[in-house]
Amino acid sequence: MNFKEMQATLMQELRLYHYPVAVKFFYDQAEVDAFKAEAEYYTPLKAMTFCQWQIAARMKGQTVYSEREGLGCSNAVFSFGWKGMDEAEVKSHAKYCKDLDQAKRFVETKSRLPEGLIGIAVAPLADATFMPDTVHFYCDNMQAYHLAVDYMAATDTHPLRPQITMNSSACGGNVYSMVEKQFNMLPACSGSYNAGKTERGEINVIIPGEQMQLVFDRLMERKEKLGSSAITKPGDGFPGADVCKNCPLIVFKKAKD
Repeated sequence: MNFKEMQATLMQELRLYHYPVAVKFFYDQAEVDAFKAEAEYYTPLKAMTFCQWQIAARMKGQTVYSEREGLGCSNAVFSFGWKGMDEAEVKSHAKYCKDLDQAKRFVETKSRLPEGLIGIAVAPLADATFMPDTVHFYCDNMQAYHLAVDYMAATDTHPLRPQITMNSSACGGNVYSMVEKQFNMLPACSGSYNAGKTERGEINVIIPGEQMQLVFDRLMERKEKLGSSAITKPGDGFPGADVCKNCPLIVFKKAKD
């Protein structure tokens, strides 16, 4: 895949205001060594949350790599298989649940990566020197809808069944897509809202990396046939033009020369 071309087209056609984030979970030390030799990357100065790593990628265009010591979020540490379930993890979910028994069951049913993870890289899609395990979009409602519709058509999947878990949107959301090879769309959790600086109107869309080309090709197919990426108003240059269907008032015509 030509990631630079893909990102430029996605930014333009969907009017994205954040770079799509390519996420790579490293299980092979040789791949880690190759990545470090090839990529220009940053590491957390202090332990941060996974969604804070993504701020650098989606807003500043920086590639971030870190291992366990750079991750300061217990939810993410658990989701990434870097620790087992313990009493502290259960208690950290107590405020969301009816009681500790329910909290324990909810933590147990979260998606988790297999053990053996070495490190994680997050990068703007255009700068990815690796095949992403997932591609994470921070987008608005209509951008998310366009991505979801293209995914369904491209992969012949309907309906979509995203996974929402307590207090693990960015981390747990990517793990679900990585493990299950499924599209995910979910709101910000309380942690990614404040720590990860997700805006109130934004939603997470996460697509398995191996399926990203299919989704992109579907978008390009629609553009070729209809002249633009817009689904709600085919041919319009804006994906999600807020004009009532069949409205006789909001109509423009080309002025005479």
